[in-house]
Amino acid sequence: MNRLWVRLTLAFALVVWLTVSIVAVLANLTAGRQFRQYLVYSGIAPPQSLIERLADYYRFQGSWRGIEFYLERVPTLRGPAPGMMRGTMGMREGLPQLILADPRGRVIYDGIKGRPGRQLTREELSIAQPIEVEGEMVGQLVMALPMHLAVLGPLEQSFLRSLRWLLIISALLVGGLGVLLGLALSRSLTAPLHRLATAARSLAGRDFSRRVQVEGSAELAEVARAFNEMAAALEEAERQRQNLIADVAHELRTPLSVLQGNLRAILDDVYPLDKAEISRLYDETRLLSRLVDDLRDLALADAGQLRLALQPTDTAAVLHTTVDALALAAEAQGVQLQVQLSPDLPAVQADPDRLAQVLRNLLINALRHTPSGGSVTITASPIGSAVEFAVADTGEGIAPDDLPHVFDRFWRAERSRVRDSRWEGGTGLGLSVAQSLVQAMGGRIWAESTPGQGSTFRFTLPRA
Repeated sequence: MNRLWVRLTLAFALVVWLTVSIVAVLANLTAGRQFRQYLVYSGIAPPQSLIERLADYYRFQGSWRGIEFYLERVPTLRGPAPGMMRGTMGMREGLPQLILADPRGRVIYDGIKGRPGRQLTREELSIAQPIEVEGEMVGQLVMALPMHLAVLGPLEQSFLRSLRWLLIISALLVGGLGVLLGLALSRSLTAPLHRLATAARSLAGRDFSRRVQVEGSAELAEVARAFNEMAAALEEAERQRQNLIADVAHELRTPLSVLQGNLRAILDDVYPLDKAEISRLYDETRLLSRLVDDLRDLALADAGQLRLALQPTDTAAVLHTTVDALALAAEAQGVQLQVQLSPDLPAVQADPDRLAQVLRNLLINALRHTPSGGSVTITASPIGSAVEFAVADTGEGIAPDDLPHVFDRFWRAERSRVRDSRWEGGTGLGLSVAQSLVQAMGGRIWAESTPGQGSTFRFTLPRA
């Protein structure tokens, strides 16, 4: 009973049955009332002699003053009125009564309801007989039976019983049809939900390729589309997770293998235990440390837990400090570092350490792909409510097919583009970390490149 389709079916059937039952009861009551109204006002016609006497009364009096005393003594009202129907209408006893009204329908004498001054009802107006004096209507006469004497005869009662049974049978048939229709509609409504639940269980079983058909009402179709979008996002997230695990394992394996091999060689007296060998091992540990730090920063950024000390930051000071830290490495590589700052460069709202980290990652990436004799130019200028930074190199540039992937984790250009051996130990996460940090500080980052003419990485940060 706790099924949605069962509840919908029962609710639909209940509404149908209640509606039909109420209609049947009202129809039965209305039919009985209308029959009695018919008996009261039909089949009775005032005798012409009475109409003529009332016309003479008005002609003699000039008005209907005192007519109630006259009507109470009319001999016709002491017996059944001529033309009164008998037998089938149940008028076997009692006398018909008179209602006299003026030409506008206002009752002057009321022998049925005893309410002079009221207006004639629609039924009374339909059977009213005009009273004319010299061609002018001076009144209207109605002859009817009192309501308590309008007893239904056998034919009328038989008709009402037949009508009652017809209504009952109709209610049962319509109710049964309502149950079937409700069952069909409820199943059509709940079937997409059942398929959605089955697909959700498949997702719980890590079958991220499962999709549901978009069908049904607008609301169900919207839920199906949202489910498919969620499934697609989960599938992409699972793919990225698997790739990340594979990439991390690959990146960790290389320095660990170097460390293990060299340490084993030292233990086996293959390599001498000197400072040069220890320096090479130390460089591998630094690579591992950078990789772990980058992965930690990315994990915190993905979880929205990256701590930032946002504050007004001197843009020029951070730029010069970062460039100075890499100046010796650039000079040793034969690459010229240039800084071009706008004279009215404002401060930015940023974390100074994270801003320096972004600039350092972009500069290292530029130096990695710039040949000896080339240059790397750093610019910064205000643009609207933000400051735009740019790191441009004179390397070979990035192929159009590779450009959309430059910020992907562990993505690297082909090794032939790496111009100096000192940059071969990169983790492949520098640009991804830079993107996460810029976005966390409220900016955006993008890359522009023309093959053979170098690349430019730009990012913006809001003004302080």
